[in-house]
Amino acid sequence: MRSYEIMYILKADLDDAARKDVMDKLAAIITDNGGKVNKTDESMGLRELAYPIKDQNKGYYVVLKADMDNKVINEFNRLVHINPSVLRHLIVVEHK
Repeated sequence: MRSYEIMYILKADLDDAARKDVMDKLAAIITDNGGKVNKTDESMGLRELAYPIKDQNKGYYVVLKADMDNKVINEFNRLVHINPSVLRHLIVVEHK
């Protein structure tokens, strides 16, 4: 398995409980398919977007560091695309 960094932006209008629920579900996609979430970073938090995305001007940024294989990445991409709470996401290989 390789190490990856996943950044995703959630809708800003989610309350804390809903945001936590979405974050848990996204992390569960990785763990349920054989991957391992090493770290979750919410330090960027709520930010103004450079341009509107899906009629949203602000977004909540989350970074996950995880070990996973291609099967997990494909499943994560598939489920994130159909999740209405996620505005954007990006997965990159983490070089150590």
